[in-house]
Amino acid sequence: MTEPPSRSPTRPPVPAAKRPRERVWRHLPPLLRLLILTQLAFNVGFFAVLPFLAAHLGTAVGMAGWLVGLVLGLRTFSQQGLFVVGGRLADRYGVRPVVLTGCALRIAGFAWLGYARAPWAVIGSVLLIGFAAALFSPAVESEVARQAVLWEQRGKGPRTGVLALFSAAGQAGAFVGPLLGALLLAVDFRAACLAGAAVFVLVLAGHARLLPRHIPGREPVRDRGGLRALLRNRRFLALCCAHGSYLLAYNQLYLALPAEVERATGSQTALSWLFALSSLLVVSAQLPVARWAGERLDLRRSMATGLVLVAAGFAVVAAARPAGWTGLVGLLPAAGYVVLLTLGQMLVTPAARAWVPDLAEPGRLGLYTGALSSVSGLIVLVGSSATGTLLGLGLPPAVPWLVLAAVPALAVTLLPRRTVNSR
Repeated sequence: MTEPPSRSPTRPPVPAAKRPRERVWRHLPPLLRLLILTQLAFNVGFFAVLPFLAAHLGTAVGMAGWLVGLVLGLRTFSQQGLFVVGGRLADRYGVRPVVLTGCALRIAGFAWLGYARAPWAVIGSVLLIGFAAALFSPAVESEVARQAVLWEQRGKGPRTGVLALFSAAGQAGAFVGPLLGALLLAVDFRAACLAGAAVFVLVLAGHARLLPRHIPGREPVRDRGGLRALLRNRRFLALCCAHGSYLLAYNQLYLALPAEVERATGSQTALSWLFALSSLLVVSAQLPVARWAGERLDLRRSMATGLVLVAAGFAVVAAARPAGWTGLVGLLPAAGYVVLLTLGQMLVTPAARAWVPDLAEPGRLGLYTGALSSVSGLIVLVGSSATGTLLGLGLPPAVPWLVLAAVPALAVTLLPRRTVNSR
């Protein structure tokens, strides 16, 4: 596979004022449109089922709490931890077979989960669901990143604009999916699982018809290896650590934020509204934020700005905690944290994905895209345990949030210093 070279610093992007102001979507090639819609469909199908899995396992299946936690952890490992495997397979065999295989496995996994009752069956179906994503997601993400670089080289606009559209599509799916699942739960959990499977049946059929058998410029890599060189690539590993620090901070939406909401209001009812706020912000503001960043910031500055915003979100809660506010006023710092975290996400995520093609070896973009997720996931796994311990130590109320603010702030220093002049 021949990767597109990084854009030369002597060819600056066309200023926004000189570019047509039509929506980016209208000018995207068919392949990019297909892959972006794929991300939307993936998340609709996934989030129609997975947010309701823990409650289903604890009530309908009757699993103990520790076993529910184990099942959820295995799903995360089989997905995030194996992204590097899916990326390597995409480099070796091409995007189409890996995506189609992943969709077929996801269909089988959702259908199996809908009927599973024994613990072994539940674990098997959840592992299958996770591994399916470990196949198709790195293949899709790496090809979107490669096409985004080509888009930039043709003078169509910064690559981060395409990747921001990809992120917004995924967030829209994450917003619609739980609504669909909640409606289907009025029937039962099996109906939600079968609906999720049906979404992937449509994705599989669409890709079997529309996804090219051979994508120009992406030749399968026949030789083995690549992992050793990746582990010696200090600039890429630095990017992974910085991105993993951001993901650890983002994961506090599910750990530190629920505790803060319950402290302020006595329940977690308001949590769903804060999650909805985050999703709506991404869907509505991701493209304008990416356009602003693409015109003013290179990739390193974009990530650094995003990480500082995330750190500021934790600092807002830390500053307010000594006051001990409760009720609606007590929710304001949490809302400020969500807004700043989400703004940081809009800068960090597209920039990290856009940076990988500049750091990857030729022909190994799938491997490097998968490794970004796998290394980051490992950091989150280890860091979440430490965070849980931190929150349970009984420290002064501002201290845990100040420590959490330090994580993304220090991650700025991990970002590679040298970067091509790309956006």
